[in-house]
Amino acid sequence: MPRKTVARTARLASIPLGVAGRAVGGWGKRLAGQSADDVSAELSARTAEQLFAVLGQLKGGAMKFGQALSVFEAAVPPKLAEPYREALTKLQAAAPPMSAQTTHRVLGQQLGRDWAKRFAEFDDTPAASASIGQVHKAVWHDGRQVAVKVQYPGADEALLSDLRQLQRFSRLFQPFAPGMEIKPLLQELADRMTEELDYRAEAENQRVFAKAFAGDDRVLVPRVVASAPKVTVTEWVDGRPLAAIIKDGDREERDIAGTLLSEFHFSSPARTGLLHSDPHPGNFMITPDGRLCVIDFGAVARLPEGLPRPLGQMTRLSLQGRSTQLMELMRDEGFIRPGMQLDADDVLAYLAPFAEPAAVETFHFTRRWMRRQAGRVGDLRGQDFKTGRSLNLPPQYLLVQRVTAGATGILCQLDARVPVRAIISRWQPGFADED
Repeated sequence: MPRKTVARTARLASIPLGVAGRAVGGWGKRLAGQSADDVSAELSARTAEQLFAVLGQLKGGAMKFGQALSVFEAAVPPKLAEPYREALTKLQAAAPPMSAQTTHRVLGQQLGRDWAKRFAEFDDTPAASASIGQVHKAVWHDGRQVAVKVQYPGADEALLSDLRQLQRFSRLFQPFAPGMEIKPLLQELADRMTEELDYRAEAENQRVFAKAFAGDDRVLVPRVVASAPKVTVTEWVDGRPLAAIIKDGDREERDIAGTLLSEFHFSSPARTGLLHSDPHPGNFMITPDGRLCVIDFGAVARLPEGLPRPLGQMTRLSLQGRSTQLMELMRDEGFIRPGMQLDADDVLAYLAPFAEPAAVETFHFTRRWMRRQAGRVGDLRGQDFKTGRSLNLPPQYLLVQRVTAGATGILCQLDARVPVRAIISRWQPGFADED
């Protein structure tokens, strides 16, 4: 991992410079007679290749940002989506690994000089690489197969440095997350980074989830075997990654994966007081016995009372078309600032489409549906854009909203049919209230 700020900044700065250079080259090809569509397709493919190669090589906050963007791929217009889809999804599970020598050095620092004696076997080739650490398959001294996550040296320095630099280029990334404001996303990621750097805190979060879901027939959370500030050892689990199901899963696989993911998202705050807050396909897989395996608990939202009741009430009022009551509730909760004048019907028109999945027994999440939502709230000339700009997102709802949007993005990538209404009725406080 490049550690020096100057070196990392130079690589990040190569992204807009490369885009500008390709634009000039593309103009030259247009003059030479190539069609606009051919030139645009070539530029898109080459830009995607460079953009996500840089993010992946840098790991750290740059790669973390790329992973956060990847779940919004379903909202990208079809003409842009194809060249970016493969590059985006590569960031969900893989990145250039660190050397075995470096890995051993970190293990020695974290688990002691005799760290190797704690393992019966240890595979130096990483099984997976992610934003701030990579995972090795090993056998614990008692014979259990385990996953060993080792944090990259310098990750702490790189994370926040990357996010500060990416703020400068935030406009460049806007096409990859239509309808989502990039700057707040970067700020929210920066706020969570210090938590994710402490693997002991992550291990404690995982212990809470593993205890709550122990013996569950639908969700599996691997138990923690050992932990240190920059290393965690957990039970190894085999399964089919959600990224693979998104790529070539059949109808049954897609629907099952989407249903299990939705159940986990809505039920975990009630069962654990926590919300898993890193929704991208690389953190989920389906086990051979049909359960959803969940990993990576570095980022969580603390919700001791479960999901906020007003969110369920807002969804219900939107479906019922009760615009006046909806706007009163939103004022009470701080979604509408004091003194802000809005039309209640405009607010209802903005929110109601987001509530559509809960309007029917089974909802089909598609890329087309997500593009439609992103298009209407991102249309600078439309009323929904103006209404959205006038609304406020209270800090206590920011992470919940971001995680829900990310989970919805995965459902649309899965093209899943999900019984959302029943799941929300059971687990989202406020939705089934009668008044």
